[in-house]
Amino acid sequence: MPVSIGPDQGRAALLSAFGCYALWGVMPLLFMGQAAVGFDSLEILAHRALWAVPVAGLLVWLARQGGQVAAVFRTPRTLAWLTFSTVLIGLNWGIYVWATTHEATLEASLGYYINPLLNMVVGLWLFREKIDRWGWIAIGLAAVGVLFQALALGRPPWISIVLALSFATYGVIRKRVPIDAQAGLLVECLLLVPFGLAWVLWLQNTGAGVAFDSPANTIWALANGPATVLPLALFAWSARRLPLSTIGFIQFLAPTLQFMVGVWAGEALTPLRVVSFAFIWGGAAVFAAAAWFRVRAARLALKDAAEPV
Repeated sequence: MPVSIGPDQGRAALLSAFGCYALWGVMPLLFMGQAAVGFDSLEILAHRALWAVPVAGLLVWLARQGGQVAAVFRTPRTLAWLTFSTVLIGLNWGIYVWATTHEATLEASLGYYINPLLNMVVGLWLFREKIDRWGWIAIGLAAVGVLFQALALGRPPWISIVLALSFATYGVIRKRVPIDAQAGLLVECLLLVPFGLAWVLWLQNTGAGVAFDSPANTIWALANGPATVLPLALFAWSARRLPLSTIGFIQFLAPTLQFMVGVWAGEALTPLRVVSFAFIWGGAAVFAAAAWFRVRAARLALKDAAEPV
C-alpha cells in the first residue's frame, strides 16, 4: 500500500528509485569483472544465491519481518507459490549472468525494455486491465523492435524473451503472495541455498572453483550478496512512496545503462540492431509518457473535484 510522505521523504524516495535502477543497470560490470578473473556463470549464480541470504536476513531482521518468513514455512500453499517464484527468479538470474558474461548484454537489456510492456499484456490477460490506444502503440513498437532484433541476430532473441517472460511471471506470482518484498526474497534465497552451497562445495572439492583462490576473488564472490539484495530493498522502499508514473519513467534507466555497458564492452551494434532499439525506445517513451499523462489527468480531476463551486 502507498504511504503518505513529506518533501524530504519524497526526495529520499526519488533518490532510492534512481539508486536501485542504477545499480541494476551497472550490475553487468560486476559479473564481467568476476568472469575476467575466472568465474563461470554457474559459479557466479551459486555465490549470488549463497551470499544474498545474510544480507537479506539482516534487512528482514531490521524491518522486523521475521514472523512473515516463519509463517511461510507453516503455510504450504504460500511456500508452494514462493517455490515457483524461486524457480523463475533463479532462471532469470542464471540467464542474465550468462548473457552478461558471454557478450550478450545488449540482448539482455532488450528484455528489460520490453518487460513493462509485457506486463501490460499480462494485466489484460490475467487481471482484465484495460489498455488504451497509447498502450497498444507502445506494444506494437516493441513488437516491431523484437522482430528487427531477430533479423539482426539471425534467430529469435531468446535471451530477451526468456528474461522478460520469467520476470513478468515472477511479478505476477509475487503480487499474489501476501508477503513483503524483502521477506519474500529471503525465503527465495533460503530455497536456493542448498543448490548454491552444493555447487560451491563441488567446485572447491574438484578444484574447479576460483572464489577462494585469493582474497580478491573472495571479495568478488561476497559482493554478489549486497548486489542482489540492496537494489531490491531500495526499490521496495521507494515504490511505496512514489507514483507509478515516476516509477514508469525511472525503470527504463536500468536497461539504458545495461545497453551502454554492452556498447562499452564492445558488443556488436549493427545498423539493424540500432533500428531494433530505436523501435524499443519509441515504445518505452510512449509507455512512460502515457503513464505520466494518465496520473497527471487523475490529479487534475481530483483537484477540480475538491474545489468549491
